[in-house]
Amino acid sequence: MKIVSKKLRDSARDQDCTLRLDGCRFSPEFTVLCHLPVGMKGVGLKSPDLFAVFGCDHCHAVIDGRAQGHYTEADLLRALAETQMIWVRMGLLKIQGVAA
Repeated sequence: MKIVSKKLRDSARDQDCTLRLDGCRFSPEFTVLCHLPVGMKGVGLKSPDLFAVFGCDHCHAVIDGRAQGHYTEADLLRALAETQMIWVRMGLLKIQGVAA
């Protein structure tokens, strides 16, 4: 299923990097929405916006393979959990029966 959300993509603006890999710039001015490599990517394809995190340009380049660096699945899972909790607080991700 293709999930594309301008609101989720725009939500990365002014956020800190949730990936925080070695070499992270950890500055909101460099943060964008980074789609995670969860098996739904390919040439010209991105994973659904739901499977994305806030990442600085360095961390984004590492998970996309454009820069040298190391990450673990635990790094991706932590960043995803942090990002999704921010979306809940922002009202962008709603869970039926749970108040933000």
